[in-house]
Amino acid sequence: MTTDGSAPSVSPVVGVAIPVPEPWGSYLQQQRRDYGDSRADHTPTHVTLLPPTPLRPDQIRPFREHLAHVARSQPSFEVVLRGTGTFRPVSEVVYVQLAQGVSSCERLESAVRSGPVERTLAFPYHPHVTVVHDGPGHVLDRAFEDLAAFTCRFEVESFRLYLHSGDEVWSQVEDYRLTPRTG
Repeated sequence: MTTDGSAPSVSPVVGVAIPVPEPWGSYLQQQRRDYGDSRADHTPTHVTLLPPTPLRPDQIRPFREHLAHVARSQPSFEVVLRGTGTFRPVSEVVYVQLAQGVSSCERLESAVRSGPVERTLAFPYHPHVTVVHDGPGHVLDRAFEDLAAFTCRFEVESFRLYLHSGDEVWSQVEDYRLTPRTG
């Protein structure tokens, strides 16, 4: 509570991502749980396009309009997830790599960040699917080995806007359909 008795104002936090479809999304989320990553229970399996970014309430509508424009201007594309990678020693993360679809993700990420919401990235954009974040070294090593042979292929036909209001639970707000590929 604030000093006047009202609830404190919490800036909404948005994230934009490509959800990993079933059955692979649930499979990788369960793997993340099994590795003890507490984020698994409130973070859907995804490829990030815009990391968690606080917005003022008046920024939400223009941002959503921007995302709709981005979706209309970008074609759908195929993603192949294959094998594992890590950001160690810079960051204690093990992830599933994109073997195909990297350049399409890069174009989409750039378009999402070119709008009314600015976000400076701490690291260069590298599309991936996190399976362990900040786990102990032996868990990171195990995840890296366990998922080394993982592979799946899917068509990216949309991306998703997520929101949380300080509770760290990501709620789906809206899906934005990409333009269907021709030919």
